[in-house]
Amino acid sequence: MDGGPESDAGLEALRSSLCDEFSAVSGAERGVSQHYLSRNDWHMERALNSFFDEDMKAAFDEAQSSPERPVSPTAESKGLQSVECIDLTGDDAVCSSTTADVVDSAAQRDSTAQEDCKLSLITWNVDGLDTDNLAERARGLCSYLVLYTPDVVFLQELIPPYVKYLKKRAVSYIIIEGNEDGYFTGIMLKKSRVKLLKSEIVPFPTTQMLRNLLVAEVKFLDWDVCLMTSHLESCKEQAQERMNQLSEVFKRMKEAPDNVTILFGGDTNLRDPEVSKVGGLPDGACDVWEHLGKQEHCRYTWDTKANSNKCVPYVSRCRFDRVYLRPARQGPRVVAEHMTLIGMEKLDCGRYTSDHWGIYCTFTTGS
Repeated sequence: MDGGPESDAGLEALRSSLCDEFSAVSGAERGVSQHYLSRNDWHMERALNSFFDEDMKAAFDEAQSSPERPVSPTAESKGLQSVECIDLTGDDAVCSSTTADVVDSAAQRDSTAQEDCKLSLITWNVDGLDTDNLAERARGLCSYLVLYTPDVVFLQELIPPYVKYLKKRAVSYIIIEGNEDGYFTGIMLKKSRVKLLKSEIVPFPTTQMLRNLLVAEVKFLDWDVCLMTSHLESCKEQAQERMNQLSEVFKRMKEAPDNVTILFGGDTNLRDPEVSKVGGLPDGACDVWEHLGKQEHCRYTWDTKANSNKCVPYVSRCRFDRVYLRPARQGPRVVAEHMTLIGMEKLDCGRYTSDHWGIYCTFTTGS
């Protein structure tokens, strides 16, 4: 290409657009965006990876050298304490009784057996793009894993240092990553309870925000389960792309074999009319929040009225984070049993684990 004024202007416009995109993803000022892009030959993913690695190094070095701080038995009422290591391999299923003075041991065994047959799930946008107090917030996530011991965890807005941190501490989980650079989703599977069969990353070809669909096929008890998580395109003006991505999720649900249960969870960024515009949920599928009675205390997963992490001068309350279930048509029929929001306790740093609340669900078999 000739180096004339027109080509120079075109190159400048392209780089300006890249700086805007970098700032939108990272939250960095324009000058910072330009610095990292130019240092990485204007390659977006390399620049983002470099930015996150350098920005997080000091925080995670400090986190890894801090002494272990176990979870208090009253952590939910007093605010979570940070933990340094998780090893839940030998734990009982979530909610199993640990009371010493059990009157009826047979009843306890029956209750524990019932809990063992339930699949528990957490989905959470952990806001890895916000690097303030991220080391302590990552430890906060680990505290919730200790409290709830979920079988499956869907995470959004992970960054490479965050994943490295989880791999060192959540040793009883397999971690599947939706990418290696920039920011991405992840699935965590409890090794003692869930068997991974295979996984894949399904690209969204027209995304402008590095989004995709992460899929894992697993075995839980005698259930064949397809797990899916995604972080659909953000912002009101990206509605069409978001609906395109949602259509791909629904397509996967429709095409799944009759003996497979589908569980999708993630930060959908959806507005309710957008679901209707793509034709609604596939036959047999349900929105878990709606199925369980639209409980008001579980409605808003993004709530700037209650969550001060973003310090924005406006109130925004949205149900961005959602869980969808399509039970198998053959074999065990899985039903949603319980749903609640988590992450609503402040950490010692005065902030929450994320700017989103997490969702905790349990599933069992029923008629």
